[in-house]
Amino acid sequence: MNPLHDGVFEHLRDVSDWPELEGTRYRATERIGRGGMGAVYSATDSLLHRQVAIKILNVELRATDASARLAREAKILAALEHPGIVPVHDLGSLPDGRMFYVMKLVQGQRLDEYVKGTRLRSELLQVFLKICDAVGFAHAKGIVHRDLKPQNIMIGSYGEVLVLDWGIAGFLASLGQTRMEAPAGSDTGDTRATRDGMVIGTPGYMPPEQARGDISQVSERSDVFSLGAILFFLLTGSHPRSSSADRPAELRPSSRVPKPLRAVCARAMATEPADRYPSVAELGADIQRYLTGIRISAYREGPGEMLTRLLRTYRTPVLLVLAYLVMRTLLLFFTGR
Repeated sequence: MNPLHDGVFEHLRDVSDWPELEGTRYRATERIGRGGMGAVYSATDSLLHRQVAIKILNVELRATDASARLAREAKILAALEHPGIVPVHDLGSLPDGRMFYVMKLVQGQRLDEYVKGTRLRSELLQVFLKICDAVGFAHAKGIVHRDLKPQNIMIGSYGEVLVLDWGIAGFLASLGQTRMEAPAGSDTGDTRATRDGMVIGTPGYMPPEQARGDISQVSERSDVFSLGAILFFLLTGSHPRSSSADRPAELRPSSRVPKPLRAVCARAMATEPADRYPSVAELGADIQRYLTGIRISAYREGPGEMLTRLLRTYRTPVLLVLAYLVMRTLLLFFTGR
């Protein structure tokens, strides 16, 4: 008996996984992504005559608690109505028992693909601010993402910035952060993603407390760490690496990245949560200050650096004053007055 080729195996898996959507208003047209829990298909909504995306559980997971996780992910997304978060339209189950939910079909590039083009630093920082805005909104609703990384950020065709894949997101109320409550009607029950001691996330982008499986320490500052790692990626073009969970990556002193931005990364990615920015809003505020030429809170600049920053920020009025003084001096010289 000849063993199956990997390609043949993948084909058979695709065929077996292809969703039977009879009895629903949707018709799958193409598989556009696949993960450990499910696959995402583009589909046609026959009732509203529009293209949508459908996330459907993998066949082998239909009899596990993954169904509850997928439904929970859909409910989390439904509670987060924000321009930077993909809206959910529908939730249901297929005839074969697999759960699915329907969301807006987003067309564009993942952030790790987007940065391969020629981008101005200011352009990338504006994208980062939009990411912060979406994540900060989720925190205000009592939800932490816990898997922020470039692959989970989408840049739409018209410049939209969307934070995707909330599959392991958690409610702060169920993660030991009792000062905040989950939205009314939300399911905060324990799931595979919230059991203490279990490590779920992406190396380089998850904070030390999450890498240790210390769920009780996961908070808004955990997402701040991941955002700092995304900022690192935007500034350097490299994914952050670390030799251990307690030694996050650092920008090298020889880096061409300006010192203030290196300081922002260092503070956001501090090993201890207490040393990080207390909120996404404060992280975003430092980036906004940098863009507008105002001194940031994470970096203590010297007198020379302050003068350089002010000259760069107020370049036009300074040049106008200098031009006036030069012309005035020349006029006085030639008129003898």
